[in-house]
Amino acid sequence: MFVKITKSGNHKYCQMVSSHREGGKIKHTVLFNLGRLDSIEGNPSFQNLAFRLLEISKAKSVTNLDDISEAEISNWGYIVYKRIWEQFGLDSILAKIKKKGKTQFDLSKSSFLMVANHLLAPKSKLATYVGQDRYTNLSPVELNELYRSLDILAKHKEHLEEEMYLVNRNLFNMEVDIVFYDVTTFSFSSVRADTLKDFGFSKDSKPGKVQVVLGLLIDCHGRPIGYELFPGNTFDGKTLEAALEAMEGRFGIRKVIIVADKGINSKLNLKMISDRGYKYIFASRIKSASKKIKDLIFAGDYTKTQSTYDTVRYKVIDWINEFKADGKKYELAEKLIITYSEKRAKKDRADRERLIEKAGALLKNKAKIRQFNKRGGKKYIKDISKDSDWIFDTEAVLADQRFDGYYGIQTNDMELDPEKVMDAYHSLWKIEQSFRIMKSTLEVKPIFHWTEPRIKGHFVICFLAFLLERNLEFRLKKSGEEASPEKIREAINSLNFAKVSLNGRKYFIKTKSSDLAKKILLILKIKPPQNITPVDEFRL
Repeated sequence: MFVKITKSGNHKYCQMVSSHREGGKIKHTVLFNLGRLDSIEGNPSFQNLAFRLLEISKAKSVTNLDDISEAEISNWGYIVYKRIWEQFGLDSILAKIKKKGKTQFDLSKSSFLMVANHLLAPKSKLATYVGQDRYTNLSPVELNELYRSLDILAKHKEHLEEEMYLVNRNLFNMEVDIVFYDVTTFSFSSVRADTLKDFGFSKDSKPGKVQVVLGLLIDCHGRPIGYELFPGNTFDGKTLEAALEAMEGRFGIRKVIIVADKGINSKLNLKMISDRGYKYIFASRIKSASKKIKDLIFAGDYTKTQSTYDTVRYKVIDWINEFKADGKKYELAEKLIITYSEKRAKKDRADRERLIEKAGALLKNKAKIRQFNKRGGKKYIKDISKDSDWIFDTEAVLADQRFDGYYGIQTNDMELDPEKVMDAYHSLWKIEQSFRIMKSTLEVKPIFHWTEPRIKGHFVICFLAFLLERNLEFRLKKSGEEASPEKIREAINSLNFAKVSLNGRKYFIKTKSSDLAKKILLILKIKPPQNITPVDEFRL
């Protein structure tokens, strides 16, 4: 007795058949029809029947499901970032760095574990070491190898940046005609200062804690070019020179437009950029401009245009930015582009109302006023006697109110179309987004290291993690798939195995993954594993 497949028309049919010999010939007798083959495939009723028949016949291959062990969950999705890691040539680069010293362990292996963990499950290096078995078939790393890797990475930070920039430029077509630059701070749960960690103005609203200052360069798609770490008391404007030297010296970028916010806009910085042959697009402090410029701002004669997010009116003022430094007089030819929008005016009014409320609260408790800086409600409070005789500053409110909806952008690129200048500046949100990703999604903080080399090594790991994440995000976008870093992490973390033991053998059972995870694998040309694979036969 056997199962026979027959074809009739466009379909195949399944029959239970017996065979017998008649007149010297073998003949088949159909015992019963099981139905069309396509209705049998995947049908749980037939599967249960087959298992029951095997069980009744005491077949040796029958499996008792009660013998299956509890499942151990592990992630195989990390191979997404391993693929990008390999495309950047990091295994080879780190192997060469290892050869320069007396390192015995695998520097690439330990570095990748920290980067992968930073991307998928951020935690301390100790917790990374303890929980490394969450990654399927990733070779184990010793705890001291993680810490020693940080020291080595700190020494070779600039070399790694250069290599990553070259790969980004040559393999992934990084565009550096426009470069965005900004500064942020990362604080520590400490009040002990040293040559790197120090007190300064906190952008995290964490006063009273030591911090470091980070200046970041990204391209027009938000991909990192390089970064610099500075002591925590470094003023934003003082960081630009190191960034310019990096662009020219390490990366060989000779022609570029630098886009940055007001915090970097000092006249000496503008001169420094111009002297190096670069162009700049900066936010302009129009509220502190000369009377002549202010009169031109409010004189009308604006051109209407439609930006991506709003209807904007703008005008262009050609002017000479004059200033003195070190006893010398300098002049910079610039275009000052003044924009106005109702949407911005509404935002300015709302922001001011919040500050007015805060000022009122401070005036009710004057003992707290000296604790606050001018950025808060104190902006609209003045001391009329210079002896803590505080009153509400109505004149300051009226002065700010006049500028509702207006914004200034200045550039030394006299040939660039004004609307392109505005587009470039309004793309500055990409670097603000980059900082948010580093601080939230990648969780650069909390920083669990206290010595300077370990802190610097930690930031190298953060930079590499950010590089891989942004690369994946960029490639998804090119394929028509918009996905936030949070969604990408969630998708990759859905690529898991349940490892079970059965009859003395271990198996990987693939769990259900998200649709985004499947698209990521497709874009990176990664073939997913089988639904069930013996552990000893599995290869990534």
